[in-house]
Amino acid sequence: MSDAAQPTAAEVRAAAEAVKTALDRHLAAVERRSGEDDPDVYEAFNQLAAAAEVYDELLYDRYDEVTPFEIPGTDDALPPYAGPEEPNALSVLIRRDYAVVDPQRLLVQAQRVESVDDDGVGADVAGTVHGALGILFGEFEPDEIASRHKEFGLEEADSTLWVTASDEPADPGEWLEAPFDQVDAERVVCRFDVSAVFDDDADDVIEDDDLLEDELDPDADLEPLDADRRR
Repeated sequence: MSDAAQPTAAEVRAAAEAVKTALDRHLAAVERRSGEDDPDVYEAFNQLAAAAEVYDELLYDRYDEVTPFEIPGTDDALPPYAGPEEPNALSVLIRRDYAVVDPQRLLVQAQRVESVDDDGVGADVAGTVHGALGILFGEFEPDEIASRHKEFGLEEADSTLWVTASDEPADPGEWLEAPFDQVDAERVVCRFDVSAVFDDDADDVIEDDDLLEDELDPDADLEPLDADRRR
């Protein structure tokens, strides 16, 4: 970047103040959150991520210096919202991935469902995994599957939920053949992601801390952390 295009010191300072403000807003949203997926916390997180990214760029352009900030998912962030200010309809798009880790348990649970449906007489249990999945997902709501997945021999993988806004509700049957083909990223009001990637990042930090402690005092006796120190 040329000297003429470099940000001023005042611009860098203003960006730093914006980060401080975003930090306060994020903490306030966390302190008053109503649940695990509170939309105010999600919005405050995005604002903090955006402010930190601007500050990081200006700091580098002006002083050739970087920050330690690393915000998950900023490279794949959604574009700015461009939907209606007062939506008359919304769509909730959910994807939950599972691994089938215990096929036998899955078949047994499907057999129980089929047995109850047939009053215990002439139950014709599907002998395949895909048949058992059809029975269970036909019997239970997706949220119940999510809360009881271990009972069905499943293991949770990544999941995401997108809330999109629209001017009017879709006509009956309009999108059933291709429900996810016409998602407009600029109409996404909010999204919530769950992934083992975030857990792996936390594990890496813990492992690095453990290595550092071992290097400092390899002969020290390690005591288990109490409940307060684990958090």
